[in-house]
Amino acid sequence: MKPRAKRCLRALLVSACTVFVALLVFNLSLGDKQIDRPIQGFHSTHDPQFVRTMGVLLGPDLVSGNKVEELINGDRIFPAMLDAMRSARRSITLESYIFFSGSIAREFVDVLSERARAGVKVLVLLDWVGGQIDAAQLRRLRESGAQVRRYHAPRWYNLQRLNNRTHRKLLVVDGLTGFTGGVGIADKWRGDARGPNEWRDTHFMVTGPVVAQMQATFADNWIEATGEALHGDAFFPEQQKGEGVRAHMFSASPGGGAQSMQLLYLMSIAAAAKTIDLSASYFVPDEAAIAELAAAARRGVRVRIIVPGENIDWNVVRRASRSRWGPLLAAGAEIYEYQQTMYHVKMMIVDGIWVTVGSTNFDPRSFAINDEANLDVFDAGFARRQTAVFEADLERAKRIGLDDWRNRAWQDEILDRAAGLLGSQL
Repeated sequence: MKPRAKRCLRALLVSACTVFVALLVFNLSLGDKQIDRPIQGFHSTHDPQFVRTMGVLLGPDLVSGNKVEELINGDRIFPAMLDAMRSARRSITLESYIFFSGSIAREFVDVLSERARAGVKVLVLLDWVGGQIDAAQLRRLRESGAQVRRYHAPRWYNLQRLNNRTHRKLLVVDGLTGFTGGVGIADKWRGDARGPNEWRDTHFMVTGPVVAQMQATFADNWIEATGEALHGDAFFPEQQKGEGVRAHMFSASPGGGAQSMQLLYLMSIAAAAKTIDLSASYFVPDEAAIAELAAAARRGVRVRIIVPGENIDWNVVRRASRSRWGPLLAAGAEIYEYQQTMYHVKMMIVDGIWVTVGSTNFDPRSFAINDEANLDVFDAGFARRQTAVFEADLERAKRIGLDDWRNRAWQDEILDRAAGLLGSQL
C-alpha cells in the first residue's frame, strides 16, 4: 500500500474510533441533571399540600375512585393478566421490557393472537434488548394482525439512544383494566416463590380513572416507536368512577427534567415522619438517596429495606449495593436480604399512607436512563395491605447489621468497592 493510502486509512480509522468513543460516552451518560442537594422543609405525607405538590411536580393530579388489587407471585399474576386479555373486546396494549420465549410467553402469544384475529386492536411494544421473543412467536403475532414494535432498535441515526431502554411493565385491556408492577413475561416469574426458580414479585390490577393515565403512558412510547397517535373509545373509553383510592400514574424518561423518578423517591423520603418500607430488587442508591434515607433514619423514621440475597440474577448489582450500605446502617436504617429466591419487588410505603409501585428500581439507571412508570397510591387501607405483604417478606429475610457489614471478608469488600464504581450504569 502506498504511503498516502496508508495515511488516509489511518486517518479514517482514527476518525471512526473517535466517533465511536464519543457516541459511547454520550450514550452511557445519565439522561437528566440529577438532584444532588437535600430536599429541605418538605411537607409531611399527612399535610394536604403533599398530595397537591406530588401531582403538580410529578405529572397528572391524583384521581379518586380507583380499585387497586395486589397480585402476589406468578401463580396469581399471570392468570389474572391472561383472563383480562381473553375478555378484551376492543383493545389490548402491552409494553414490557422482558418478554422471553418460554411457556408463559406462548400463553401470551396464544391469547394475543386469538384476540387480534377476533378483531381486537392488539398493540405490543417490546424493548429491543429485553424483548427476546422467539422469531416464530413474533411472526405468529404479526400474522394474526397484532402490531408489534421494538423500542429503540439500533439504527445509524439513533445510536445515542441505545442506552435508553423502556423498562416499563404495562398492560391495558379495553382502556378499562390495567396491570403494572415488577413482572416481566418470562418463566422465572411463574410459581409462588417456593424456591430459586420461582421469583418473588408483586403486580397490581387496576380499574378506575387512573387507567386512562396508564393508557396515556403506553401511548407516549407508542408514538415514539411508531409515529402513530392512539385515540378514540377503543383506547380511551369513559371511565366509571366509584368508591376507591386516590392514585396517579407517573412516567419518566430521559430529558424529562424535574419530572424524574429520582425526584419522586427523594420527595417521598423527605416527607416521611414515621416509617419508610422499601422493597428494592436492585438497590444501588446514589449520594442524594443515601443522604435522604440516612437523614430520615436520624430524625427518627423507621427505615426498613429489603433487597435480594445470594439468589440474585446480577451479582455485580448486589456487590455494588453493599458498597453503599455503611452510612445507612450507621444512621440506623435496617437492611434485610431475602433468602428464599430472587426478590424482584419494587415498592415503597411511606407513613402507612403513600405507596409507589411499578417498574422503577432504586438505582441511577431507573432514575435517569430508562423509561419507567410507577403507580402512586394515597390511601391508608391500601398501604396497610402492602405493609402486611412487606412484613411477610421480612420473615423470609436476614437482617444485615452494621457490624456484619464492617466485618465482611476483605475480599468481599474489595469486590464490593470495585462493583460500586459501575453504579451509574446498574
